[in-house]
Amino acid sequence: MVRIRLVILVAAILMAVTPQPGAGGARAAPPAAADPVGTWPLAPEPALVRAFDPPELVYGSGHRGVDLLGSPAQAVRAALPGRVSFAGSIGGKRVVVVDHGDTRTTYEPVAASVRPGDVVRAGERVGWLVVPFSHCYPAACLHWGWRRGKVYLDPLRLVGEDVPVRLLPLWRR
Repeated sequence: MVRIRLVILVAAILMAVTPQPGAGGARAAPPAAADPVGTWPLAPEPALVRAFDPPELVYGSGHRGVDLLGSPAQAVRAALPGRVSFAGSIGGKRVVVVDHGDTRTTYEPVAASVRPGDVVRAGERVGWLVVPFSHCYPAACLHWGWRRGKVYLDPLRLVGEDVPVRLLPLWRR
């Protein structure tokens, strides 16, 4: 009996000191902005070779994008509209980066058909897939990445392919 009264007292105190939304206290966090709707960078819809596996630490191991199976010289297209911020080589690997405002997408290894500063529409060709430096060598595959600042995002979210995991209770009524 004493234990029940103590639990009720603690709950009442917590309710009294916890600010309630709309009562001049803390407000609920605004809902997260919905992901933009993009297009596949390879057509037809490619097979997924390797999934997104973000690193736990900034410089930790992981896979900061997805690998999509393609074919040599296949057209690579911008997933979202934006402005090309980089088109060139990094460590010998040909890379195209498209800036979308608060995010950017990356495509590699790609022989660019665009230049920095070019404005591209979603689905517009930014280059051709090349085999050297392919993550799937000797096959051709596109490494497709998506970032917001320093945070890596799963690019499959742009095409509605990322399904959130939901944990269900072990018990059911």
